[in-house]
Amino acid sequence: MKLVIDAFGGDNAPSAVIEGVVKALGSWDDFNIIITGKEDAILDELKKYGTVDMGRIVIIDAPEVISCDEQPTIAVKRKKNSSLVAAMDVMARGEADCLISAGSTGAVLTGATLIVRRIPGVKRPALAPVMPTVGKPVLLLDCGANADCKPEYLEQFAIMGSAYMEGVMGISSPAVGLINNGEEENKGSELTKAAHALLKETDVNFKGNCEAREIFSGDYDVLVTDGFTGNVVLKEVEGFASALFGILKRELTSSFVTKIGAGLSKPAFKRVKKLMDYTEYGGAPLLGINGGIIKAHGSSDAKAFVNAIRQARQYVAGNLTEKIAQRINVVENTKTND
Repeated sequence: MKLVIDAFGGDNAPSAVIEGVVKALGSWDDFNIIITGKEDAILDELKKYGTVDMGRIVIIDAPEVISCDEQPTIAVKRKKNSSLVAAMDVMARGEADCLISAGSTGAVLTGATLIVRRIPGVKRPALAPVMPTVGKPVLLLDCGANADCKPEYLEQFAIMGSAYMEGVMGISSPAVGLINNGEEENKGSELTKAAHALLKETDVNFKGNCEAREIFSGDYDVLVTDGFTGNVVLKEVEGFASALFGILKRELTSSFVTKIGAGLSKPAFKRVKKLMDYTEYGGAPLLGINGGIIKAHGSSDAKAFVNAIRQARQYVAGNLTEKIAQRINVVENTKTND
């Protein structure tokens, strides 16, 4: 398989990107990689690691960089020689199976939609991060690609999310929930009530409405919502996790006795921290695009890029783009015939 990575996306580019690439090349031998960005800087980073199998690496010189403070659509259209647009062009030409970038989320969404384009039949792509829960991870979509949604968008999110959890995470018949402000079928906004009616008739394992307090229960594998709500949920979770660990650290170091207790509990806290660590999951897939797109966190380190590459390999090996296309095609054809 062939993967393409934007070497100048993210806060720690290009050093963390290249370190992650080198480590991934040493861990798996089933992929080659295309690296886009400033060629001289990329080569300088690669030299730090001594012997690297350059036969598995292609570098495309792209001297421009799209920053997070630029207007995404304008930047993508004007900066044709940017590392991100060069990577998107590789995908559009069919020269790579999956793309990884930790760059501007808006630019990644815009480039994917305008350059790589959607799978035929997909109404809107969805950004879908994996979040930890009590027992297993849950896929939350959409988390920001579509602030305003129609019921049929949420229906397709459920289909795409189910395909991802089956193909990449290995979960059979993933349980799907619709985020809402009540469990009852008649609760919620006009959007959620209409989406609920659609999901009941859709060929997914729909378990009904999911209230906010149930998001981390472990009862669901896929949670669907509009991009506005999903982004609020995601940011709230990130903020809460940071605050919780800050409070624990303060309280556990407040006295001699609590410090002893903290020392004894250190292995357990490390396991919890690992569970909550976004770098363990790699990145958020952008589902519905005609090829794999993995949006890594902007502050990703080398470990996160290694896991993003692992995730991209699983996406390609699971034949996700084709599976999503097939399932969407079945649903849309059924509606047309009806």
